Amino acid sequence: MAPRALSQSESVGSFETRPAAPPAFAEVYESCVKLVWRNLRRLGVPEAALEDAAQDVFLVVHRRLPEFEGRSSLRTWIFGIVLRVAARHRRKARGVAVRETPIPNELGQALSAPAHEGPFERLDDERRALLIMVDLEQTSVAEAAEALEINLNTAYSRLRAARRAFEAELGGLLGEGVK
Repeated sequence: MAPRALSQSESVGSFETRPAAPPAFAEVYESCVKLVWRNLRRLGVPEAALEDAAQDVFLVVHRRLPEFEGRSSLRTWIFGIVLRVAARHRRKARGVAVRETPIPNELGQALSAPAHEGPFERLDDERRALLIMVDLEQTSVAEAAEALEINLNTAYSRLRAARRAFEAELGGLLGEGVK
């Protein structure tokens, strides 16, 4: 059976309508591969694990695409998968780091810290995910709340807190106080 063509109003990148059948995997992959890689990196997946993490995301997408009902946008659905895969890969990376022999002094701590930790990396996972989805990926707060499985009002409140924390971290890194 040949994959169905998407109409102009159903483009995969802004999949807002409820399709009669899910789009073909190849279309989903082509339109979302950059989104997946970009956000796995933003969500703290170690560089060495990015390829494996992206493959894990698309394995889940391939396996679960027939179950996609269109209750959310395709991008939001995939972002939810990205969140879970990124968390799993970060835990895995921490587990590997814990098994290494640490250097028990300040020099060891400085050497093991990320070389370029920025304001995103200093935020907790949920705040980082909200900022990425809403401010960088231009997802609505309602879609972000759905992907994170939290109440809409809670999402708005946490987004405000995340923005304040981001500004404070950025100000701290730049040596400036936030006004």
